[in-house]
Amino acid sequence: MNAKHLTVSELTEQIRLSLEGSFSFVCVEGEVSNCRPASSGHLYFSLKDAGAKIDAVMFKNRLRSLTFEPKDGMLLRVRGSLSVYAPRGTYSIVCEEMEIAGAGEILAMLEKRKQKLAQEGLFDEDRKKDLPRFPQTIGIVSSPTGAALRDILNVLQRRASGIRVIIFPAPVQGEEAASIIAARIKQANQWKLADVLIVGRGGGSLEDLLPFSDEEVVRAVANSKIPVVSAVGHEIDWALCDFSADLRAPTPSAAAELVSENLVAVADIVRRMAEDFINVIRSRMEKARLLLKPFDIQDMEYRIRSILQPRLIRLDDAKEALIDAVSEKCSILRGKIELVSAVINASSPLAAMERGFSVVTDSAGKVVRDASAIKINEQLTIKPLKGSIQAIVEKVEA
Repeated sequence: MNAKHLTVSELTEQIRLSLEGSFSFVCVEGEVSNCRPASSGHLYFSLKDAGAKIDAVMFKNRLRSLTFEPKDGMLLRVRGSLSVYAPRGTYSIVCEEMEIAGAGEILAMLEKRKQKLAQEGLFDEDRKKDLPRFPQTIGIVSSPTGAALRDILNVLQRRASGIRVIIFPAPVQGEEAASIIAARIKQANQWKLADVLIVGRGGGSLEDLLPFSDEEVVRAVANSKIPVVSAVGHEIDWALCDFSADLRAPTPSAAAELVSENLVAVADIVRRMAEDFINVIRSRMEKARLLLKPFDIQDMEYRIRSILQPRLIRLDDAKEALIDAVSEKCSILRGKIELVSAVINASSPLAAMERGFSVVTDSAGKVVRDASAIKINEQLTIKPLKGSIQAIVEKVEA
């Protein structure tokens, strides 16, 4: 007992130096368990196999580079280093990289297949077809017991309950899944059973999604005369049929929303127009009711009289003013006429003749104004005021 002793901290420090120095880089494969994201953004979990378990952590700055979400039950391959946490006397793997076990080989295979199919033109944009504006029948190629199908049906029931839905049951993972999925797509086309097809499943590992990257499925989607919406996994998931489909949806629920979008939009427009029309009619009826309300039988005569009375008074005033003006004008004209008449009468030969004057005309009927123009024995006519006198000239004095 007299041997030199170590404190717990000293022992732990020696263990830390030994472990971290000897295992500065490790690559470990195991099944994820007890996966728990922390509020700090770090991810804590365990890796286990049939005989052992080790704790692991991946800090949030490294998590951002992941293309998938780690979950319990996944088989992962992680790369990092061992670290000792002295306060608890535990050690764990600090993960720098993480991938689904076997994902590297699978991704390489998928990339090679993608390039091959792209060269054949299966992914060309000019092959893409527009979705029908108002589909009457929607076909769904998916597992009849999967959550993806329930999500699609729930969305369609809520947004477009009148659309007919045909389910083409097919396994979505396993060795036989790809051939059955392709057969269902061909079946729908052969009998023209739908206006648009949704092909997909819920989320899963890269291996689980492989049937939707199978060449047979990709070709069936590309050759489909019916427009196809690919809805494989969640937003971060992908499959080769996404590239050959006419449209890719991030989730099965989103696919249901996309195929029913136009119908819902038109229904909303019609609903709004109907509401606007009803509101306009009600507004006009209310306005007409307010305008007609004062015009009851008892009030009508008073209102008509109140409208006509001022105008009748103005008419009477105008009539009196017109009569006065005409009378005054007539009086002025009458005076002028009398004055002119007096002047005319005074200038009239008849007035002179009334005073005893007569008009003398020669044999030619001309008025005699100069005695020298008359000859002896010429017959003259004398016209007093009344009657006429015939006379013979006996003597002329100039």
